Amino acid sequence: MRASVSLCQEGGQSMSAESLTVIMTKMLKLHKSLYELTVKKTDIVKKGDTAALDQLLKDEQAHMAAINKLEQERLALSNQVMPGASLQEIAEALLSEKDELLQIKEELTTVISEIKARNELNQQLIHQSLQFINFSKSLVIPQEKEINYGPPAGKKQKPGQSPGMFNSKA
Repeated sequence: MRASVSLCQEGGQSMSAESLTVIMTKMLKLHKSLYELTVKKTDIVKKGDTAALDQLLKDEQAHMAAINKLEQERLALSNQVMPGASLQEIAEALLSEKDELLQIKEELTTVISEIKARNELNQQLIHQSLQFINFSKSLVIPQEKEINYGPPAGKKQKPGQSPGMFNSKA
C-alpha cells in the first residue's frame, strides 16, 4: 500500500487526486439537488398535482443519470489512483486531499440518508393517497351486480330441457 501512496504524491497522480475531489464535489451537489427535489415531491404529492409530479420524476431521472455517470468516472479514477481501494483508503493515502475528501464523503453519506428517508415518506404519502382514492371511488361508484349467464332469476329450467339456445330435437 505504501507504493501506491508514494505514486499518488507524484505529479500525474496528484492530478488524479484533485480530479477525484472535483468528481466527489459534483456528486455532492447533485445529491443535494436531488434531495431538494424529494422535498418538492412531498409537497406535490400532498397537493395531488400529477402534472408537476410527472415533471419532477423526469428531473429526478436526469439527476440519477448524471450521478451514475459521475459514479462511473469516480470508480475509474479511484482504480487509477489506488486499484481496489475504498474511498476511505484513498483519502487516508492522499495527504494533501485527505481532509477535503473525507468531508465530502461524510456530507454525501448524510445527504444520501436524507434522500432515502424523504423517499420513504413520499412512498407512504403516495400509498395513503391511493388508499383514499380507492375509498372515495367505492363511495361514489355503486357496486355492479354480478352478471350471470344462466337462466333469469325466478325461472327454473324444466327437466329434460337443454340449457342451450337451440332445441336439439328440431
